Amino acid sequence: MAKIIIRVPATSANVGSGMDSVGIALHMYYTVIVEEETDHWKVNHALGSDIPTDERNLIVQTVLKVDPDIHPHQLTVISDVPIAHGLGSSTTAVVAGIKIANALGSLELPLDDQITMGAKFETHPENVAAAMLGGLAVSTFDGKHAIATKLELPDLYALVYIRPDGLSEAQSRKKLPQTIAYQTAVRASSKENVFIALVGQGKFDKAVSLIEDDQFHEPYRKALVPEMAVIKETAHELGIYSTYLSGAGPTVATLGEKSALTQLRIELQEKNLNGSLRLLEVDEQGATVRGE
Repeated sequence: MAKIIIRVPATSANVGSGMDSVGIALHMYYTVIVEEETDHWKVNHALGSDIPTDERNLIVQTVLKVDPDIHPHQLTVISDVPIAHGLGSSTTAVVAGIKIANALGSLELPLDDQITMGAKFETHPENVAAAMLGGLAVSTFDGKHAIATKLELPDLYALVYIRPDGLSEAQSRKKLPQTIAYQTAVRASSKENVFIALVGQGKFDKAVSLIEDDQFHEPYRKALVPEMAVIKETAHELGIYSTYLSGAGPTVATLGEKSALTQLRIELQEKNLNGSLRLLEVDEQGATVRGE
């Protein structure tokens, strides 16, 4: 069998007030090489001792959920996506597993079905949709079916601030309230609706300022990432209004043109924040599968 190579982009979710609905794919990748058949699943990686190397690995678990009859293989993982940092690390493994099962089982699953499967495994659709479709993906999931679409973007980049310490989604979700005020929800939803409408019309320059001031999760999680206030303040001084908490955190993302974000990175580097800064282009292709 020829090798199969799966490449899945990192994703930044909760863009604006698009909680569990709006995500964006980035040029940071999780690559899985499917090699020879083996007696037992073996996953080679350098991601740390906490990540299983056998059938307990999330990739393999996903493969077997899609098709339990898939024969074990040796897999090699090469990843640039930090684990538990709000850049879709678990999603990359899930999407890779779906793509592997689809290829090895010759299932020919429609992309919509693949996104629904991923949403079921993840329990929310935004990272899966962005990783599958690329670009800015808008999605919804009712527990049974996911609906997702992709919006065209200009030549867009993201400056991501990545803290060295990770944060599990379970930890971060504990910070969220069970309810929020009705008017707060209406105001946040209306801003996101206009953001999506403007992006759909190709007016990203007008839409971008609506990314900030989320009311669904940032007010409750911002204490976990005190650097976000510094990043926003510095960006505002440069006329950039597009900073948000990526996913469940602790990564902070700012969207914009490359030149503006390059200057922002220079300004932030002088502040000696406790983390790294990466300037990433938006990935428009989404997850890919190729043979060798």
